Amino acid sequence: MWRLPEPGYDVASAVGQGGRDYQEDAIVTDFPVDSPYGYAILADGMGGHAAGDVASRTVIAEVFKALKFAGESLLDPETDIRALLNDAAAAANGSTRAYVKTHPQARGMGATLVSAVFVRNRLHWLSIGDSPLYLFRDGALKQLNEDHSMAPQIDFMVKAGMMDAETGKNHPNRNCLTSVIMGDTIAKTDCPVAPFDTRPGDIFIVSSDGLQYLEDRQIEKIVQKNRRKRSSEIVRQLVRAINTLNDPNQDNVSFSVIKVNSHIMQSTGRSAIGTAPLVAANEPGRARADVAARRNDPGSRLATASDLS
Repeated sequence: MWRLPEPGYDVASAVGQGGRDYQEDAIVTDFPVDSPYGYAILADGMGGHAAGDVASRTVIAEVFKALKFAGESLLDPETDIRALLNDAAAAANGSTRAYVKTHPQARGMGATLVSAVFVRNRLHWLSIGDSPLYLFRDGALKQLNEDHSMAPQIDFMVKAGMMDAETGKNHPNRNCLTSVIMGDTIAKTDCPVAPFDTRPGDIFIVSSDGLQYLEDRQIEKIVQKNRRKRSSEIVRQLVRAINTLNDPNQDNVSFSVIKVNSHIMQSTGRSAIGTAPLVAANEPGRARADVAARRNDPGSRLATASDLS
């Protein structure tokens, strides 16, 4: 029977602290050489002095452990990757709860999560929170995963005429999360039942919301211009654009660019955001993260309807 060729992946990542006092993002990628699978995991911590950095590392560690242990079984059609991702998120939530129980001063810490697992011509993902998973295809950039913040509700109110555009754009609760890993019940999880079909030429970006200091159209323009280049060059140009903003309030930023190719290409480039290195996905020991501090107010609560008033 005729089968689609197994894709290769060209992967590069960058991390940076931005203008924040804490580094609360964490990111890891693992794309084994000459293998038709790989994954990128990102967590954006919240809590500031309440250990948002611990939260993001805790979440990353649990999910990475689950996927690393699964290994090549991810290629087995009988492997339920969706269940695996949900179990890993539950384990991360449990570990967060256990840490807070023994470290009361960390109460309120939490993290978002994006787990993107590429297997042959399929993408499986699980996301909690507002960290975006982007797809660039046919000249257009779009966000694949759900945004678990107040932003979609505020945008809906603007479109419905219930709020003017300027108020919506600058609403103080726009970035309040409606779902996050904090050790409590997870309010929302985005984990599609059916995997997403990938194509050669697709470019995916797994990122923290710090990348969204660039507007989507800016990201799209940069990727479009560099779409035929290595992922390391796309990362380098995105880093340059962020630095050009020179925003003193720049949030922590971390992201991975994953190009789906018809053959294996591994990126080994380096770049920087401030003093933080671009971390190539195939560098053992560097594929972790030392990233970012989060929102202007790292308040550690979930948003409620009253936050729209």
